[in-house]
Amino acid sequence: MSKSALAPQLSRRHFLKASVAVGGGLVVNLALGSGFSAAAADFAPNAFIRIDRKGLVTLVMPQVEMGQGIYTAQAMLLAEELEVALDDVKLEHAPVDESLYGHPMLGRQMTGGSTSIRAFWSPLRMAGATARALLIQAAAQEWNVDPASCRAEDGFVLDESGTRALAYGELVDVAASLPAPAPETLILKSPENFRLLGTPAKRLDTPGKVNGALKYGIDAFPDGTKIAAIAISPVLGGKPKSVNEQSALAVNGVRQVVLTDDAVAVVADHTGAAKKGLEAASIEWDDGPNAQVSSTDIVRHLEQESQNPGAIARSEGDVTTALAGAAQRIDAVYQLPFLSHAAMEPMNCTVHVREDACELWVGTQNLSAAKLAAATVTGLEPEKIIINNHIVGGGFGRRLEVDGISHAVKVAMQVDGPVKVIWSREEDIQHGYYRPYYYDRMSGGIDEEGNPVAWMHRVSGSSIFARIAPPVMQNGVDPDGVEGAAHPPYKLPAIQVEFNQVEPQGVLTSWWRGVGPSHNVFVVESFIDELAAAAKADPVDYRKRLLSENPRALRVLELAAEKAEWGKPLPARQGRGVAVQFAFGSYLAIVADATVEADGAVRVTRIVTAVDCGLTVNPDTIAAQMEGGALYGLTAVLYGAITLKDGRVEQSNFDNYLPLRIDEAPHVETHIVPTAEPPGGIGEAATSAVFPAVTNAIFSATGKRVRTLPVNPEDLRET
Repeated sequence: MSKSALAPQLSRRHFLKASVAVGGGLVVNLALGSGFSAAAADFAPNAFIRIDRKGLVTLVMPQVEMGQGIYTAQAMLLAEELEVALDDVKLEHAPVDESLYGHPMLGRQMTGGSTSIRAFWSPLRMAGATARALLIQAAAQEWNVDPASCRAEDGFVLDESGTRALAYGELVDVAASLPAPAPETLILKSPENFRLLGTPAKRLDTPGKVNGALKYGIDAFPDGTKIAAIAISPVLGGKPKSVNEQSALAVNGVRQVVLTDDAVAVVADHTGAAKKGLEAASIEWDDGPNAQVSSTDIVRHLEQESQNPGAIARSEGDVTTALAGAAQRIDAVYQLPFLSHAAMEPMNCTVHVREDACELWVGTQNLSAAKLAAATVTGLEPEKIIINNHIVGGGFGRRLEVDGISHAVKVAMQVDGPVKVIWSREEDIQHGYYRPYYYDRMSGGIDEEGNPVAWMHRVSGSSIFARIAPPVMQNGVDPDGVEGAAHPPYKLPAIQVEFNQVEPQGVLTSWWRGVGPSHNVFVVESFIDELAAAAKADPVDYRKRLLSENPRALRVLELAAEKAEWGKPLPARQGRGVAVQFAFGSYLAIVADATVEADGAVRVTRIVTAVDCGLTVNPDTIAAQMEGGALYGLTAVLYGAITLKDGRVEQSNFDNYLPLRIDEAPHVETHIVPTAEPPGGIGEAATSAVFPAVTNAIFSATGKRVRTLPVNPEDLRET
């Protein structure tokens, strides 16, 4: 999910308060303005920062760590302005409280859309600056001097001469009694004075991951926990028809068989018994109304609907006339399949339902929805729902959905004591909310010099916002469905972009790492390459022509091309492809080198990225996200596809839903463009741009255009 055009705002209405913490200390409560809310309601979420009498700084994290490095990056924002070492910042998960911890851009207590730094860049620095100002004022009061004559440094306040110093821990009680300064009186550091931001920093969560101290949701084991294996109807809308409970209960260690509306769970003392019991249950299913759904039917429906005009997302110039008068017209159809998230940590949730409360141990991207789901299933008031949130072993948007939590709570309501419900890899892949299948029609026209004169792009596919937040839909357009398409970085004299909502029968769709851009950037950058080929122009030179009014996009293109040695001759069956994008608030260019073997097998050997993501926090995190995102996207380009037959997902595990293997991973290098622009998002950027960079490299190597993903080696065989 992405909101690249949105930016957090601070004003007089967004206030800071100080109060005495229980046991002594300073608590800074930062109220954040709502830059975006799907409900369009006034909303003031909050973040909290504590400093105790020992000087320990605690950042109560409003966002969840999924491997993207925000525990470290957000702590750096605070530490920079507070003038403390990064190692002196302790992290805690925020409790579920949307009024305090709601996301200022997304309007809920959730993590997604590559927004964690964009949303909290100013608020967390303001929080640090406020605490620093209070501590300086407390020291000045102790010394009876002007606060302007004091400064903060490395967790101390020093006087003008530097001969007197008080540690933060010595000042917190006095500081907590002082009125907070007005936000407009605070002066944040300018980038040239940053000591921490923009420098490589070791991640705070790494030691805990290495030694096992940091617990994922799947690691939670409250006293008395039983384990449940679950089987969900293999066809959406189906339900259990028969279950051999006696055979399941005969398995040593099995305690209980639980039936819900669309699932069967076997509860046992340990995982092995639960899985054996589930197998012994020999479940038969009533498949329901979607028993005959197939991928062929879904694609046929999309193809038919794509011939109808869609809702207008953007219309400038007379595209129809321009196409009719073009020296050359190019038409193309692009298709992208359903995709699973396939995170390493399978879906899991531990639940203890009591008469007066429901407690959960889980890793989720969407605490607001998790609390609501548990309350809805149990019938308890939301304040009776307790959620212990954990770090997440891969989210990619899958854990924005709370179906796994609903299933677990339904099971736990029939179990005495806490129960951990763990999905098998097969259940995980076959019962996902998938990245939508997209079917795009493109038409373009060029003049005698090869310059584009017309651009027509019709997106047909599922709308996630129509299900999640209908008010976000405007005149039938899903803004995420056209992100990366409605406003490509290029100058196009006549452009029309349409969105055609087509919902697939028997399939649930949702956010996937990149969502709209992950499909639209592929289509746009592939079609730009098609226009360049029709114009007999070099792909990089052709893009440069169209980026004359977009200096940031031009800069990343030039840098990536330079570092990738664009134009250097390559052997036969080797190619180099390029892609440029503006998405998630960042500019990115990727150049990919690919070799296509005689049998059509594709090996990507090198990926060069150049990124302008505004002011940087931790360049090591940016490089890691470029690498991880590119490899995640490369997996989808080469292998990713969820298909259906007889209402069932055909893929089940990593033997037929292939991940990229380590020996297939290309070298990925990252080059960051220094800039003073506001921060952009980075977590999903490379995933989107790598799609067309690779397929354009395949075209360069073979002369064959890839318009349907994943790549089919049969189509690329040497003839």
